[in-house]
Amino acid sequence: MVSPRDIPSVDQILQHPRTERLLGSYGHAWTVSAIRELQENLRQALPNLAEMPSDEELIDSLEAILEKQSQPSLRAVINATGVLLHTNLGRAPLSRAALAAIESAASGYSTLEYDLAKGARGKRDLHASALLTRLTGGESALVVNNNAAAVLLALIALAKGKKVAISRSQLVEIGGGFRIPDVMKQSGAKLVEVGTTNRTRLADFEQAIAEGSSMLLVAHQSNFKIIGFTEEPDHEELAGLAHKHNLPLVVDLGSGAFLDTAKYGLAHEPTVQETLAKGADLVCFSGDKLLGGPQAGILVGQAELLAKIRRHPLYRAIRADKLCLAALSATLDLYLKGKAEQEIPLYQMLSRPLEELSAQVQAWIERLQAGTSLEGLSAIGGGSLPGETLPTCLLALKVKSPAKFAAQLREATPPIIARVQDDLLLLDPRTVLPWQEEALLTSLKNMLFEWKELP
Repeated sequence: MVSPRDIPSVDQILQHPRTERLLGSYGHAWTVSAIRELQENLRQALPNLAEMPSDEELIDSLEAILEKQSQPSLRAVINATGVLLHTNLGRAPLSRAALAAIESAASGYSTLEYDLAKGARGKRDLHASALLTRLTGGESALVVNNNAAAVLLALIALAKGKKVAISRSQLVEIGGGFRIPDVMKQSGAKLVEVGTTNRTRLADFEQAIAEGSSMLLVAHQSNFKIIGFTEEPDHEELAGLAHKHNLPLVVDLGSGAFLDTAKYGLAHEPTVQETLAKGADLVCFSGDKLLGGPQAGILVGQAELLAKIRRHPLYRAIRADKLCLAALSATLDLYLKGKAEQEIPLYQMLSRPLEELSAQVQAWIERLQAGTSLEGLSAIGGGSLPGETLPTCLLALKVKSPAKFAAQLREATPPIIARVQDDLLLLDPRTVLPWQEEALLTSLKNMLFEWKELP
């Protein structure tokens, strides 16, 4: 009969020869904490223990506890879901140029807020703003930590206590509970709903201006889409109306495309450049969606408006850090040099032809000696281009329990995220990065071998 008295003490376990290595790796305090967890596990298991585990088995358990505790929660994964801008998986993967820029900025000191020519303090927002204005044609630019913050900052700085007109069709909630009406309320702006859910006319905005609105706001609808009997004035019409009354038109583009998405077989997403060219005074957008860069909120437009926004105290609280600015600058540089499609992972994935994806799946099947090729669809994700998909080719695996198999894939190193659909495990090569392919196939082959041995 095993009793609590049989559980080794902390000192006994610390004196085991193998514990010395663990102390060297994890330190005394962490190792002792893990030993106490091991002891508690043994107490919980006492009713089911015929005998106390051997010393070697106890140290094996202790090592497993420490390894699990030291595993970072933020880890690189293999995205085999086919969702290119997977919000839960970090959206856009960065280009090699952006990664090199981050390493350069992080590995030592930098000119974050230092003017080399003057030998004095400089401004951090200058690093990306020069590239943004050259790329978009805007007079000025500002970078904060995400697009929600960019919209909030613009509203607080430009419209606090004032009426802002926005179409009812754009009063949406996007990921993370971000609601346009709530953001406007927090900013102190007064929401003026214009038109109906499916039809808003220019005359509706004219009426709102007549009733005291001092800004027109257009918001990207993210994953929400209205189809059928719809109508909405375009950016050019709204800009004409706003400027007629000497009011600003602020456009929250959301995704922030710089390239025409139609060339990839998708719907055309209004670009930042064309939105400004059509008369928008201020455009807000994300850095980690269709731009293909780091998480950032970017504001581009009239210098006078951005100067006012820059002076607001909230800007300092939400401004971008040096790593974001380094990665964003490197990403923008690729656009300016005409290299974005060749070097930004998002556009590499978007441009992959179906024939290439099909050949890759066939090679996977031959390597694994398992699975079939299946036609499917890749999604853009990240609230970009709602409802838009690209044809793809999937590796379909028929296993005894696809959900359990997918769960075990998530425990691989690195974790593999797949899809389960129609009782099949599906993997889309479009979102598997080239240097991840070998790790993916090795884990799959090992798991398939193990599962064949299951009853």
